[in-house]
Amino acid sequence: DLRESYEGTPYNHACAVYEASQNTNLVQVGIRSMDAIETTIMDVEKTFFAHEMVDDDYWIDKVVDLLGENVFITFDLDALDPSIMPSTGTPEPGGLLWYETLDFLKQVFEEKNVVGFDIVELCPNSQDRSSDFLAAKLYYKMLSFKFKDEAVDDEYDNTYDMNTGGGNSSLPKFNDDDE
Repeated sequence: DLRESYEGTPYNHACAVYEASQNTNLVQVGIRSMDAIETTIMDVEKTFFAHEMVDDDYWIDKVVDLLGENVFITFDLDALDPSIMPSTGTPEPGGLLWYETLDFLKQVFEEKNVVGFDIVELCPNSQDRSSDFLAAKLYYKMLSFKFKDEAVDDEYDNTYDMNTGGGNSSLPKFNDDDE
């Protein structure tokens, strides 16, 4: 995704991150393969290869330390291992797994100001919807990490009273007269 152009045009999936690499503090995580041209553009200090991350217990901390205070996350689904995300344009073995991905994202959301995020490169397959659900669940988790401390101001009583088995109602769950 770091090519300046591909097949004669800069408007291509293979060029999606090039502009960001020129104008932002781009940090790439979970990289498994690159074109030779991309290696000349990448910042080796800010590129975390999956095969190196496997043996580095501190890769999450290292990535978070490189990020600025305000962070925009583009989550390319082909960073995930095809065993859990087969429906992507370029499935590549050796990718990130679900719980390590959640641990990483949770730490980013806790330590940085995530100003926005997107999820890209889902290639839906009508024969297998598991990837669709994974992408939706990942988006839900990212929203949850972002807004976990936000108070919701609505009129719905979403508290649970252990004594009555329901919301803050003064009515018991079962009426004694019904026995």
